[in-house]
Amino acid sequence: MSKIKVAIIAGGLSSEREVSLRSGRAVQAALEGDKYAVTFYDPLTELKALIENKDSIDIAFPLLHGRYGEDGCIQGLLKILDIPFVGSSVLASAMAMNKKVAKEMYRRGGLDVARDVIIRRGAHWNASEVVTALGHEVMVKPATEGSSCGISLCRGEEEIQAGVEQALDLDEEVLVEEYIKGKEVTCCVLGRRELEVLPLVEIRPSSSHPFFTYDAKYIPGASDEICPAPLDDETRKRVEEYGKTAHRLLHCRAWSRTDMIIAEDRIVVLETNTIPGMTENSLFPLAARTAGLSLAGLVDRLIQLSLEDSADSW
Repeated sequence: MSKIKVAIIAGGLSSEREVSLRSGRAVQAALEGDKYAVTFYDPLTELKALIENKDSIDIAFPLLHGRYGEDGCIQGLLKILDIPFVGSSVLASAMAMNKKVAKEMYRRGGLDVARDVIIRRGAHWNASEVVTALGHEVMVKPATEGSSCGISLCRGEEEIQAGVEQALDLDEEVLVEEYIKGKEVTCCVLGRRELEVLPLVEIRPSSSHPFFTYDAKYIPGASDEICPAPLDDETRKRVEEYGKTAHRLLHCRAWSRTDMIIAEDRIVVLETNTIPGMTENSLFPLAARTAGLSLAGLVDRLIQLSLEDSADSW
């Protein structure tokens, strides 16, 4: 039996390049063996090679975090090249990557989200008006960045002014959201039509990190990640249902990871990741391990799901 030819696509141009490379190498190592023949492509230097080799690829596994990878760009190229791929479509990827669009989809589906003010580059805005609308403590987020890049917790008008200006250097639109203090959890979902939820993870950044920052995500020991999350059954079921609902609302395929805040009786949806991290510190592999699924088993499952799904998706 011939091996399935897999093209891992990682690295790229975004601010999350190094994390993407780590995810790609981890998946490459997990795929080594008798079943798969793996080739690694970094679009920063090997995009031409990917295009030239399109006829020798059975399925691509994009692990490009952030722009040009998680936003639908690479998915569009793969569609043009007629290469099946793991993960969400162009539309789903683009919607999930844009926090403003994703929140609108969540609202339409009845999910709870934080109140926000949208600020556009070049438009007039006033920090005092933000405070009036949302309070003195807010989260500032670029609309289309991932891994907490450019996100800041701001208190008072001066910090809000600085945080928004910093975020506008990275993006044309910025979300300023009410700060919601609570327990952060993430819900990992597998599938498309029939969905499976992996054990939930609670994220507890160390006291040196005000929230789940880039460093808190990727520096070993910077956060405690507890899986399964210590939640009562009712709350756990609600979080799982929210994760599946977010997956469906955004039309995700194969896998997704949705982050939420539990604040008293509220479960507030923050964002959905269509290409979750696969590094040694990442949350999706942790949830899979807790469910008894190795990284190799998880990767195999994602590829098989995507190959089975390709018959009516291409």
